Amino acid sequence: MTPACPLNGGRVGRRRSWQPTGRKRVTHPLVRRILFKSKIHRCTVTQADLDYEGSVTIDRTLMTAADILPYEKVAIWNVTRGTRLETYALEGESGSGVICVNGAAAHLNHPGDKVIIATFAEVEDAEARNWKPTVVFVDEKNRIVETRDETPGPKRMGVLAAWGTGPTSSSPHRSNSGN
Repeated sequence: MTPACPLNGGRVGRRRSWQPTGRKRVTHPLVRRILFKSKIHRCTVTQADLDYEGSVTIDRTLMTAADILPYEKVAIWNVTRGTRLETYALEGESGSGVICVNGAAAHLNHPGDKVIIATFAEVEDAEARNWKPTVVFVDEKNRIVETRDETPGPKRMGVLAAWGTGPTSSSPHRSNSGN
């Protein structure tokens, strides 16, 4: 016997697909969303240690600025090679600029590679509506340049052109500068 489904009013059988009703959007207190929490944007890998058990060692100053805790799950998106992986963060010496990718991940990330280290958080639906992530921008030595909101792609092209560091609006090519 098929059990009653709580998602379709207790009726037995398949539940109906969602249909738009034209009603105002309502937040649901039981819905949780996984949102982008923070990132260290385009930092430079300083070391890669294949013989370590795993993880990524990150300068404590960068971890604090990006609100990353030791042992927190992080994503590493390699801008240089196009690889992506998940691991956990370990705290490195404050002010050292260290970004050391450890273990098997060292096959995918090499010293000098540009990477983005990102975290995510599970939040309630109501909190998600006003969510603001933390974005830490660094220089080539992994020193903090600024912390600000992220500029969406189309607007970013105008910012790069104004700075004289990216394609102009008349350029047919997209920027190779990462996420």
